[in-house]
Amino acid sequence: MLDLAKLASQIPGISQHFQREMTASRQRLERAQVLIRQTHAKQQDLIELHEQWRDRLIFSTATPVEPLDTRVPITPAPYSHSVFATDGSQISPSHHEIAYCYLINIGRVMLHYGQNLHPLLDSVPEVYYKSEDIYVAKQWGIRVEEWMGYRRTVLESEMLAEMACGWVNPPGPHREPNLALVDGSLVYWFLETLPHDARDRLLPPMQAAWSQLQAAKIPMIGYISASRSLEALNFFRLNACPHPTPNCIVNCSDLLDAQMPCQVVSPLRDVTLWAYLLEPGQRGPLWRSHARILNSYEECHRVYFCYVHVGTEIARVEMPAWVAEDSTLLDQALSLMLAQVYKGYGYPISLSEAHNYAVVKAADRVRFFALLEQEMLKAGLRNVGTSYKEARKRGSIA
Repeated sequence: MLDLAKLASQIPGISQHFQREMTASRQRLERAQVLIRQTHAKQQDLIELHEQWRDRLIFSTATPVEPLDTRVPITPAPYSHSVFATDGSQISPSHHEIAYCYLINIGRVMLHYGQNLHPLLDSVPEVYYKSEDIYVAKQWGIRVEEWMGYRRTVLESEMLAEMACGWVNPPGPHREPNLALVDGSLVYWFLETLPHDARDRLLPPMQAAWSQLQAAKIPMIGYISASRSLEALNFFRLNACPHPTPNCIVNCSDLLDAQMPCQVVSPLRDVTLWAYLLEPGQRGPLWRSHARILNSYEECHRVYFCYVHVGTEIARVEMPAWVAEDSTLLDQALSLMLAQVYKGYGYPISLSEAHNYAVVKAADRVRFFALLEQEMLKAGLRNVGTSYKEARKRGSIA
């Protein structure tokens, strides 16, 4: 139980701290606005400088593919269109349960507007209980819980492509506009630390799913709310670098990132800056991410992004290259995405519904293991039950 009386004495210090942070943030924002104007004046030179020296940088930076002063109003969504979305949840394995297994549940949503068609809102569970499913990651030193999360990401992409392409294929000449939505980044940073054999179990099926969407001309975007990314602001650090060349390894290898002389606006985030530069319903310039893991992606699936003022916040919207480089698909994706945000009162309604159908509640977990226990008893197994620790926790008198 939380003791609110003891907690109350700490609250004033927290509020004072954040008040000081707000003042400092305004000062950093003023410096960032000056820096972006200076960077815009020599944007192409800095892009070429990045291309030449990016292997010597010790921070990840994106490069703009449009002028930094780009402000594009997003067109309203057409009356008739379709949106597809997936999200996932799981039941983690536990040695205290009646069986050591895990479950991944993928929520699927297909919404049709202006077409008098029934929506699809359901979930697809997958149970993993075989040794080759559970312990496959041990050979690479990956914990079961981590591997389960990676597998969930793969399933989200595969089921999204299966659902969307199954609906629109074969693509007709007069079909309604559509959009495939996923929650979160398309840059799978976690892959970077994995051994190549483990990565080969995950990335190819995800890329294959994206290729299915590309072939069907269904634009896909990843929607990131409350992004903490610095990739765009890091590009301005090239202009703020006081050294003749931005060779971080030689010039600043003995410094922490926060101490580097190019960090003139840290810890300002991309979304904080673009909140002052964009009007509601506008997007900023397109950027190309240069995260190291993207070297393992197919060229057509390299990730681009832009920041969009959706009215309630600045959202980071990511898309593969085949969407970013097709102006028709890009405009279609952004207009349908913004309509989803409006319908969801600040967050894409298809993603929130996919989450609601995916989430596994405590009662669902109990019912799952109860069903499993019944089936194990029917199969003639004996001594089926939870550990004493788990049983006492569930029956606590506290």
